[in-house]
Amino acid sequence: MQHTPTHPEGASPLVSVIVPVYNDAERLKLCLEALAAQDYPCYEVIVADNGSTDREVERVCEAFGVTFVTETKVGSYAARNTGVSLAKGELLAFTDADCIPEPQWLARGVKRFVKTPNCGLVGGRIRVFAQDPERPTTVELYEVALAFPQRTYVENSRYGATANVFTSRAVFEEVGPFNERLRSGGDREWGQRVAAAGYTLVYAHEACVRHPARRTFAELYKKSHRTVGGLRDTDARWSTAAMLLKEYLKPPVKLSLQVLRDEQHGFSLQQKVRVCGVALASRLMNAAETVKLWAGRTPSSRA
Repeated sequence: MQHTPTHPEGASPLVSVIVPVYNDAERLKLCLEALAAQDYPCYEVIVADNGSTDREVERVCEAFGVTFVTETKVGSYAARNTGVSLAKGELLAFTDADCIPEPQWLARGVKRFVKTPNCGLVGGRIRVFAQDPERPTTVELYEVALAFPQRTYVENSRYGATANVFTSRAVFEEVGPFNERLRSGGDREWGQRVAAAGYTLVYAHEACVRHPARRTFAELYKKSHRTVGGLRDTDARWSTAAMLLKEYLKPPVKLSLQVLRDEQHGFSLQQKVRVCGVALASRLMNAAETVKLWAGRTPSSRA
C-alpha cells in the first residue's frame, strides 16, 4: 500500500509504516483497514511476518496491496528491522498487527515529529479497549486502567512502546537497529539509545492507536514471562534479579491509590477494587517469573 502525494512534491515526507505480525491474520486485517483509511497523503505499509505458520497472513497482505516480507529469526524486533531495511520513507512509523490506528494517526504523529526541534522519537497514545465494554473481564479492567502508559514511558523512562512510535530514517541509522537478541524490552533499549544520542523525545496524545486488552490471567502470564524475560536477557546478573524482586514484592499501594482516585474510566468502586487485586497478582506473578527465569536461564518468549 503506497499512497502518492496529491499536492506539491516535498510538502509531506513519505512515511514507511512498519507492522510486525505472527499468526494474527484476523487482527492484522483490522489494522490494515485502519491504515488504508489514513488521511495522510504519502505513505507505504510494510508488513514484516515473523515466520507465521498461517498462510492467511500473506493472503490478507495481498488483498490490501501492502509490501510483505518474511523474517524467520524469532522476535518482533528482528521483524521490525527487516521491515525498515525495505522502507523508502524519510520517516518511520511503528505499530502492531493487533492495533487499530485512528484515521488521523499518521498526520498527527508526523506533524508532531516535524514541528519538534531535534526530534528523535514521538510516542503516541495507546488507548486500550475491552472486547465487550459492557461486560469487561477483571483482567480487561486492569489493562484498560493501567496498560501502556505511553506518556510515562516517554517522559520518565525515555522510550516509546513500539505499538505507536514515530522516528526518522536518519535517527534510526545513527543510533542503530533494534536489538534482535531481545524478545521484550527492545523498544525501551532502543528509545534510551535515542535519548542518549541527544535527541528530543516527545509524547503525542493526539496521535492515537487503539489496542485490545488482554482478557485472561493466562494472557497476563504470557506477558509476564515475556517482559520479565526481556529484562533478564538485557541483564542476567543476580543483583538485577534482587532489585526486581524488591520492587515486585512491594504492595502496590501507590498504584492502588491511583486506581481508586481515577475518574477517567468511569469504573465503579467494585471494579476499581478488582483492578487493584489484579495489580497485586501481577506483581506476584512477575516476582515468581524473576526467580524462575534467573534460576533456570530459560529463554524468554515472544508470546
